[in-house]
Amino acid sequence: MTAQPPPSDVEQFHPRARAALGDPQVRQNFRRAMDGLMAKRKAAFADWDLDALRDLGAAVRQRALADLPNLLEQLEQQLQANGIQVHWAVDGDHACRIVTDICRARNARRVIKGKSMVSEEMELNHYLEQHGIEALESDLGEYIVQLAEETPSHIIMPAIHKNTDEISELLHHKTGTRRSHDVGYLTASARQQLREKFMQADVGISGVNFAVASTGTLCLVENEGNGRMTTTVPPCHIAVTGIEKVVPGLDEVAVLLALLTRSATGQHITTYFNMISGPRQPDELDGPEEVHVVLVDNGRATLYQDPELRDTLRCIRCGACMNHCPVYTRVGGHTYGTTYPGPIGKILMPHLLGLASTRHLPSASSLCGACGEVCPVRIPIPDLLVRLRREAVDGDRLHPSRVAGHGSKRNPVEAMAWRSWRWLHSNGGRYRLGTALATRFRRLQPANLGAWTQYRSAPRLASRSLHQWVRQRSKQESDES
Repeated sequence: MTAQPPPSDVEQFHPRARAALGDPQVRQNFRRAMDGLMAKRKAAFADWDLDALRDLGAAVRQRALADLPNLLEQLEQQLQANGIQVHWAVDGDHACRIVTDICRARNARRVIKGKSMVSEEMELNHYLEQHGIEALESDLGEYIVQLAEETPSHIIMPAIHKNTDEISELLHHKTGTRRSHDVGYLTASARQQLREKFMQADVGISGVNFAVASTGTLCLVENEGNGRMTTTVPPCHIAVTGIEKVVPGLDEVAVLLALLTRSATGQHITTYFNMISGPRQPDELDGPEEVHVVLVDNGRATLYQDPELRDTLRCIRCGACMNHCPVYTRVGGHTYGTTYPGPIGKILMPHLLGLASTRHLPSASSLCGACGEVCPVRIPIPDLLVRLRREAVDGDRLHPSRVAGHGSKRNPVEAMAWRSWRWLHSNGGRYRLGTALATRFRRLQPANLGAWTQYRSAPRLASRSLHQWVRQRSKQESDES
């Protein structure tokens, strides 16, 4: 049992968006959840100098990215010194093969997983199932969407698109749990079902929130305790993470943790903060026999080479940009058809999948700026959206872009129209002649102007140009005087 891999083609974004807008239950579920998260975030930062903390968080992430190659080398050395085996993966498929090979080396048939967006990005569950290895999600939200054979609709709260009634019905049909509106009962039932799986698992797989280069420490932030069970009960622990999650030291982790928990769920601190520094030692009673770390590139190194787009890698996966985005709030995460939805998905997925298949995402934004205003590490998301929009339609072949699919949204007819506009407006005589002709033949203007008139009335050309109006007005005033 696993979720189907997310579609890599987002051509259906607009039809899915229209369907979501027409579904009152989806809109109600998201509206209620987002309003609550925004209120909690505001209250959590009430006694803090938020601007100063965001400046500090942005500086921490910028410093880490500026020295990323050296920090990754230091991280590898410290991890190996701690007895942790390090693997480098070029892309998601390579990472899946590494994880599968580790499982096969241990004759593993059952895997229990903690929450990990990188594993969703890799489509790891689907890959393991194809190779005869059962992978079960232990995070409650991930467990729910796995039972529903769906993918997460939010990076922090995967099942946020479902209400209590829907979850109760799902658990009843899939696991035999009695129907109930008691959230505590439903949670306890799921916990009981998962507890047995922890004891049976051959391998535990987790994500990583922060990887500390100076100490070789893997930091995991969670609320349910499933992450701690995943990383300690099975005899083998595999952590998968993007290469951008590295930070210089534990001091930097403290700053980012304060921002992450408050921005994500409005908590001052999460219930569990796990620090993993190696496998079980001879004098220790618990913990895994082996610990592996898979450092995943999957397009990040290419993204890193662009000084402007590199800011995308600052993200600490808090989800605040989604919670405040008017588009995401109304259409939900599944509408995007990608692993990372919302504003962060619009600037990250074009690099992971290429603009050819994600060219509509940067335009799925009102550019209201809410995402940039709440980002705890000050990622200039609106600016990056504008940059990617330009990349999608840019026809400059003399300066190749590092973004795969550059120019894939370029329309030859539209490009010709803009070249004609530039030619007309670059000369005074041509401009005056053009406006005079447009005014005289204004009745021939079509009522349908494509996407512009889908929700708007077509603008009508005036019967006189501004110059003509001023000359006529001046003549009238002269005659009256």
